[in-house]
Amino acid sequence: MTPDPEPGRALRADALWADALWTDALRIAALAGADPHGCGGVWLKAGPGPVREAWLDALRAALPPGARARRMPVGIADERLLGGLDLAATLAAGRPVIQPGLMAEADRGLVVVPMAERLGAGTAARLAAALDTGAVAVAREGLAAQLPARFGLVLLDEGVDAEAAPRALTERLAFHLDLTGLGPRDLAGAPSPDAPAAAEEAAPEAGPEAVAALCGTAEALGIAAIRAPILALRVARLAARRAGREAPGEADIVEAARLVLAPRATRLPQGDAAPEADPREPRSAQEPQAPPEPQPPGEADDAQAPEADAPEGRTRDLDAIVLEAARAAIPPGLLALLAGGPLRPRIAPQAGRAGAAAASASSGRPAGSRPGDPRRGRLALVETLRAAAPWQRLRRAGEGGATPGRIRVRPDDIRIARYRQRTETTTIFAVDASGSAAHERLAEAKGAVEILLAESYVRRDRVALVAFRGPGADLVLAPTRSLVRAKRGLASLPGGGGTPLAAGLDAALALAEAVRRGGGTPVVVLLTDGRANIARSGAAGRARAGEDALAAARAFRAAGQRAILIDTAARPQDTARRLAAAMAARYLPLPYADAGMLSTAIRGAGQAA
Repeated sequence: MTPDPEPGRALRADALWADALWTDALRIAALAGADPHGCGGVWLKAGPGPVREAWLDALRAALPPGARARRMPVGIADERLLGGLDLAATLAAGRPVIQPGLMAEADRGLVVVPMAERLGAGTAARLAAALDTGAVAVAREGLAAQLPARFGLVLLDEGVDAEAAPRALTERLAFHLDLTGLGPRDLAGAPSPDAPAAAEEAAPEAGPEAVAALCGTAEALGIAAIRAPILALRVARLAARRAGREAPGEADIVEAARLVLAPRATRLPQGDAAPEADPREPRSAQEPQAPPEPQPPGEADDAQAPEADAPEGRTRDLDAIVLEAARAAIPPGLLALLAGGPLRPRIAPQAGRAGAAAASASSGRPAGSRPGDPRRGRLALVETLRAAAPWQRLRRAGEGGATPGRIRVRPDDIRIARYRQRTETTTIFAVDASGSAAHERLAEAKGAVEILLAESYVRRDRVALVAFRGPGADLVLAPTRSLVRAKRGLASLPGGGGTPLAAGLDAALALAEAVRRGGGTPVVVLLTDGRANIARSGAAGRARAGEDALAAARAFRAAGQRAILIDTAARPQDTARRLAAAMAARYLPLPYADAGMLSTAIRGAGQAA
């Protein structure tokens, strides 16, 4: 074996990468802290630990004097987030007094959101509206006001790769930062992010061509959101202002492209997928799978500066400079993914159960309050006092002003608590175990069902298994959470015989109705090729069996039962398509349905049920 001519070369490359990443992270903290609302904020992928806390300390230190960073509690209520009636001040003053919410308290500062991958859609929508308008509207409990809320958002994403923060928020944040590869030892020795390089001081001013360069770079990297180049231009102007320049120069545009556009790339620029090898370069430089070594911001900007010996003394085109800088700044992990082709947008799975939301009178997640009788629900004492507080002065005057310390509560003021909870989802697998399916795809269908069974178990949902073959249908597995029992029942499922498709549909629908009567959310997953040959009466014959199957499918539609039909044939069958249309079910051919698609389809059907 030939010895490595440079021992420790990989170690030095990792150290350079860590120094460059932490330098960029500190620069992002300086820019985001200087103008939190203008930058939108930062989407930070990092687990709890010293690295994340060190970066958050740098971000807080960069905030303007008097600005605060407020941490948003997980599962925050709308009243605390938006604001409402200050009960104590209202009772003391005898008039409605507004209590600002968390977003108004963070005006000109930051809102830090932990566990952003689990943020609810409603809370994300309220945060996004405040980011767009810079204000929060308080319209509740007799109040109507608009409070300033010009804050920046820091999303602390602790999820795995399949999970992500809400896209409605991440596309509004200028910076996407991933620190998962850094350790505490990588934080020492990084240069100061505020020390301007020589190239920045001598950079010429850039006019309207800066907008074209940023938009062209975004298009070349496959960034469809128009907010990305707008945020990049804001960052370039902010960097120029901090350096004492009236307009952004070339280095500012390059830095904005590196920090804002590069992490958002969904494809490599044309011509970069398979670069041709240059015989003048060493062998290590010709390997396309090896990402370029990242450089600290100062070195990267110097590398992109106009060359003195350019042809005919002209500087390189600004569009090419910005695109090249953004291409070199794509994170190594993302670069490896883009080498395999453009990325497709993914829908992150929601944590927890996928059942439909249902109102509850006594249990579940709090969902506000409403007027009502406390004998038919839980009394919401605080909300009742809030409803009565604005009227105390009038009610005391009507009673002659006696006993000023008492609070007058009338029946119209009484509020009862509202709760909302997710119902339990039961996924019913109806599997065609007849001869045609056994000869074609029954083994592959079992494998797909096992994957779905495991995912249902992770969500703590129940699963059931109905198999139809020969003369009729059998309940192989009653609704259960036991993954072992489910796999055992699936493994012992035999194949062969006729296809009593109508009997299988009737058995699956009967079980779904029983689950629904018990307060659950049933989702039927039918695996079949759609070719029936046994009628409901047990007689053989394709014509009659097909009619009975379509009649059973129409019963699904009439009952409003959500279903997914997975075509298990080697090629998509028209019979299966017609059956899915009659059921109003989603049709998925098995050759094109992977585990992610099936899981997303089942989750979507459960939420819409």
